[in-house]
Amino acid sequence: MERQRYPSDVTDEEWAILAAYIPAPLTGGRPAKWSRREIVNAVLYVLRTGCQWRSLPHDFPPYTTVFEYFRRWRGSGVWEQANQALRERLRERMGRNQQPSAAMIDSQSVKTTEKGGCEALTVPRK
Repeated sequence: MERQRYPSDVTDEEWAILAAYIPAPLTGGRPAKWSRREIVNAVLYVLRTGCQWRSLPHDFPPYTTVFEYFRRWRGSGVWEQANQALRERLRERMGRNQQPSAAMIDSQSVKTTEKGGCEALTVPRK
């Protein structure tokens, strides 16, 4: 039985690009129970909706499985590599260089207290 499609699911065209960055199941041992595409769809559902891992709908693989793959792939740099490749691809499509030539950092983006260090974290004594 095939599940109903969610708006966060990757399309066939998107999967054709993204699949190259997702590690294939290891050979030997028992076969994978869940397809890599379903795991990616579940991760994207959590990221897009902001739901808790435990609140993942039941028609996805178990949340413990999805989170374990997400964690493993994050640690090995899979998401970073895929993001970089997709960004470069988009920049080329827009007629730009793959790599940006400049970057801006706004020091006003993060507000801090007037005091720094431990003084900011402690309550003053009377």
